[in-house]
Amino acid sequence: MNQTVFIVDDDQAVREAFGRILEVAGFLVRIFSSAQLFLAACMPEQMGCILLDVQMPEMTGLELQAALSKCGILMPVVFLTAYGDVKTSVHTLQAGAFDFLEKPVPAAKLIESVRNAMALDQAQHKIHARFRKALINYAQLTLREREIMKLIIIGHPNKVVAKELAISPRTVEVHRRNILAKMQVNSLLELAPLVEILNLDESDPS
Repeated sequence: MNQTVFIVDDDQAVREAFGRILEVAGFLVRIFSSAQLFLAACMPEQMGCILLDVQMPEMTGLELQAALSKCGILMPVVFLTAYGDVKTSVHTLQAGAFDFLEKPVPAAKLIESVRNAMALDQAQHKIHARFRKALINYAQLTLREREIMKLIIIGHPNKVVAKELAISPRTVEVHRRNILAKMQVNSLLELAPLVEILNLDESDPS
């Protein structure tokens, strides 16, 4: 899915001006005149970033920011405002905004912020994709394989695992091969990052 810049601003002149700047810079752009219209059209799996005005009627940019996570929309948010102040800036950034820009925004600064937000969004999607794949693969493991995986990933040799679980080293080795195959990795070095992503030390995502 292509990344898109979503401009959400009730000022038509601002929407059109920013849209032209970003389209010339090579970005796909979609424009919305209100937060409600954006929420009705945007899907959680959408990739890109959001250029969001702070002061809008009916639903403000701050209120939309709060609603995004509830809707599963995780794109980076770049706030735009003509009435910036330190308190609002700090609040939006603490709530997870990627950037806070004051209008009028120089074209170069706008483009740089959008590019950086896009890069972050792409990185986040890669992490989420790895997690989803790891979770699907992990669900295929038997309970015994999950027990063994937790032990081998912290460095226990087969003999130690066998003794702790009261099974033979040969059985551990068979399970070990099955674990690597089901998790679609070739070694423990490749398996370790997936276990870290799944956070198995604290909880079992099954």
